[in-house]
Amino acid sequence: MLARSAAAKPGAELEAGGVPDLAPTSASDEESGTEESDGATAEFEELARSAGAEVVATLHQRRAQPDAATLVGRGKLDEIEGVVASTGAHVVLFDHNLTPSQLRNLDDRLPCRVIDRTQLILDIFARHARTREGQLQVELAQLEYQLPRLSGRGKAMSQLGGGIGTRGPGETKLETDRRKINLRIDHVKQQLESVRRIRRQQRQRREGVPVPVVALVGYTNAGKSTLFNALTEAGVLESSRMFATLDTKLRQLRLPSRRKILLSDTVGFIRDLPHTLVTSFRATLEEVERAELLLHVQDASSPMREEQREQVRRVLAELEVSETPVVEVLNKADLLPADELSLMQGAKTVVVSGRERTGLDDLLLAIDTSLTADPLLEVRFRLPQTEGRAMAALEAGATIEAKRFEGNLAYLTAVGPASLLNRYRRFQLRETA
Repeated sequence: MLARSAAAKPGAELEAGGVPDLAPTSASDEESGTEESDGATAEFEELARSAGAEVVATLHQRRAQPDAATLVGRGKLDEIEGVVASTGAHVVLFDHNLTPSQLRNLDDRLPCRVIDRTQLILDIFARHARTREGQLQVELAQLEYQLPRLSGRGKAMSQLGGGIGTRGPGETKLETDRRKINLRIDHVKQQLESVRRIRRQQRQRREGVPVPVVALVGYTNAGKSTLFNALTEAGVLESSRMFATLDTKLRQLRLPSRRKILLSDTVGFIRDLPHTLVTSFRATLEEVERAELLLHVQDASSPMREEQREQVRRVLAELEVSETPVVEVLNKADLLPADELSLMQGAKTVVVSGRERTGLDDLLLAIDTSLTADPLLEVRFRLPQTEGRAMAALEAGATIEAKRFEGNLAYLTAVGPASLLNRYRRFQLRETA
């Protein structure tokens, strides 16, 4: 894949889509394999555009096994080198993770920078990190990625000349840089631990008044932020670019039962999400780990929906939240015909359009019925009319099914969260046999 960077005026930026599929396929798998390859290529091109590149060419390769030295082998490397020369590209992007030795060999052979999939994703994250917490998490992931790859720069790392009695070119500089990076990693981890401590304190204060947390999760660019805005009017950034949202957003939301929840918008997932990102963004993903309910937002119009759904499930398993209740939300319903949408509805599936704001009532009802924390109760109350504050609180936080007055007493039948109704237990009517 070849690309030009908008920021690089002198020449081109080359992206070589390295190895979409390294395994041989049979004839029966050829059609599905082609569809998956096309989807993976389109996704990688979108990643490149999100990083500010303009794609100008794409190269594909199928191999039984990756080449240990260069990933792609000598012949393909010759082809890439020729395309670089003809386009004047200054960066080659591989849709694959490169080992330190492969990176070193490719750097030695190609007259331009070489970037693999993980480094590209890290660059996009760095562009979109706005808060101090997000910047620290991205920096930690970048440092942990760079550390094993310092030796991949050869003599460019050298402070000493080679020769008998010396330790070899580059070793002194290499050791110095490793020490600096390790020290910086320790410092960033300490700062992130401070962030986590503050988050724990905030969470403990929230838990004093039990308000369930419901987290939006899903593949990047599934429309989570658009849906978040439609539900909460939060006005967070909506963008077709990948990973536009990095920092967790929390907003209060009232359900049809009048229960209150905290809705959380989190970073999107992606195919082959680097493990360093999952560990580095642990502080942000804590809201997912502690959520009472997950809303798995999916792009209903995407031909790769099932594969994307499985990728999200893998990340959720890595976060050890596979047992958390999930409501599947098929977003972007406005892009599909009605007959297809009717086939997608299910007991735990809600079809919505965040952009057109359709299906939101069904989604709120699904959240209401799926929450197990702070369950809904139906309770009868008898209150003196002088208890206006208690009556107002019940009318504001619960659904009043029936209400009548007898003399100085008010009789209410309320359906609402247990945390609210139990607060006025002294006014509850006891059932008599």
